[in-house]
Amino acid sequence: MVSLQGGSFFFTRLMYESGDWDVDQRMPSNLLHSIVSYTTIPVDTEEKIVALSSKEVFAAPFCYISGHKLVQFNKAERDNFKAYVERGGFVFADDCNHDIDGLFAKSFEAQMADIFGPEALQKIPNDHDIYKSFFEFDGPPTTSQELNGWGDDLVHDYLKAIVINGRIGVLYSNKDYGCEWDYDFRNKRWYKIDNTRFGVNIVMYALTA
Repeated sequence: MVSLQGGSFFFTRLMYESGDWDVDQRMPSNLLHSIVSYTTIPVDTEEKIVALSSKEVFAAPFCYISGHKLVQFNKAERDNFKAYVERGGFVFADDCNHDIDGLFAKSFEAQMADIFGPEALQKIPNDHDIYKSFFEFDGPPTTSQELNGWGDDLVHDYLKAIVINGRIGVLYSNKDYGCEWDYDFRNKRWYKIDNTRFGVNIVMYALTA
């Protein structure tokens, strides 16, 4: 379990030197709104942007990393990523390209193999605890990006993870949840089912597993 510094959950976006880290800019406030709406967790509603190379990373209960382009960590970024995860931190990594052959996917997966070993990133079963940490799911929800995106016709029926001491340390998605949740939270009323609910599961798992 990750402790909450100051008693409140806060969303941390990881800034890294390579690639484009500042995507899906409305997503954090939308997800934070859902956590406030559905849970009793005290929440700091302001997104924090922290350089992966900074020691500030180690104060974060939850980190998000995303992009479309190259992921090539420098030494400080690599060292902090490894230490943060191995000390019990949680990183949600989401590929904005929602594919399996894009530059983000290839380079991020290569970074994980280099840091944690070539077999570290593995598919997780669709009955994993993360799918029932708050709401009940029978696997990762499909996104509209997958169904109506860039013509790749890919629907990913699993997520991958790096597990440290029996607990997910890095949750990895090719499903582009960031784009799926990238809208003003006030527009949520137009959705028959709130599509950010799985984000609540991810945060709850990060805080309680």
